[in-house]
Amino acid sequence: MASARDLLAAAKAEIREIDGAGAEERLKQGALLLDVREADEYEQGALPNALHLPRGYLEVQIEGKIPDHGQEIIVQCAGGVRSAYAAKTLGDLGYTNVVSLAGGFNKWKDEGRPWKVPAALTPEQRNRYGRHLLLPEVGEKGQQKLLDSKVLMLGAGGLGSPAALYLGAAGVGTLGIIDMDVVDASNLQRQILHNMDRIGDRKVDSAKKTIALLNPDVNVVTHDVRLGADNILDIIDGYDVIVDGTDNFPTRYLVNDASLLKKIPVVYGAIFRFEGQVSVFKPYDGPCYRCMLPIPPPADQAPSCSEAGVLGVLPGIIGSLQAMEAIKLLLGLGDPLVGRLMSYDALEERFHNFKLRRDPECPACGPDAPPIQIAEYDDLCMPHPIAPPS
Repeated sequence: MASARDLLAAAKAEIREIDGAGAEERLKQGALLLDVREADEYEQGALPNALHLPRGYLEVQIEGKIPDHGQEIIVQCAGGVRSAYAAKTLGDLGYTNVVSLAGGFNKWKDEGRPWKVPAALTPEQRNRYGRHLLLPEVGEKGQQKLLDSKVLMLGAGGLGSPAALYLGAAGVGTLGIIDMDVVDASNLQRQILHNMDRIGDRKVDSAKKTIALLNPDVNVVTHDVRLGADNILDIIDGYDVIVDGTDNFPTRYLVNDASLLKKIPVVYGAIFRFEGQVSVFKPYDGPCYRCMLPIPPPADQAPSCSEAGVLGVLPGIIGSLQAMEAIKLLLGLGDPLVGRLMSYDALEERFHNFKLRRDPECPACGPDAPPIQIAEYDDLCMPHPIAPPS
């Protein structure tokens, strides 16, 4: 019967090894480092940008983590034994450009090469976000990115309520909420952040209480102010994504211009009666709000929800879609709605996608646009339901 040493020798005979100097150079050239140690080992120190996948999960999860079988992979463990077996397994699975790091992490560290103690989830967080951790597209690295992310909610009303709840539940570490209104009984038909006991409370305070009860990991930053030209650049500064749940044209145009200056993507949502819309305005990678709607429609053609009504569940659907788009932007997942307007008809239960293109003559993001000036737009009509697709 073959000894463990014989098995290791056989495995090493079928793989290639690389020393620390060679690995460091290959990593600079785009090779991927795969750390196959256990979680407790990884948490004590790891190479920068390593993909962590314990050896016991390799066969089950590697396809989701690294779908490209031609990707150059450097496999690393503590001392070079498990990485040798892992490299052989990867070869058997069809990966064609795999090497094992000789001496593993211990030798790498002894040679004075760069490493760090990675941010790690607590046991409580591993339990809370366990379903995220099972997704190869998210995993621990993605969850940590969410915890480090900052999203600004414009409004704690119909759209802001479901979006904030789902972003908070997902573990977005900082949620800014701007709203200067108070909770009214008429809000409760759709604004699920609030309840009967909060009637008369400031909406931002009610929202903070609800999210704190949902997820203590989330830092809720409240802005109980009117968003205007005098404060918008300071308020949005430092956020990764803006989720727009506002309901009037002046604020939409103001947010558009400020987001272009700060280069912060905006997840747009709008609702009206039984219809809703969602899009993503990613500065200079796609159209902006002014490309879609250069000028607002006349006020008599744009009644607000308070005038025309809205089915209470509709903002839950649209706000949830906004939360999904925000998470996709934060994690770099899928195909966000950049350059597309998704329209939803609740009565027909149908979704439609419309192409949106950058306007070469856009006064805000066009190539010949003048420098952006942050200004008030109160002369525009105030109500803002759905904008007509172009």
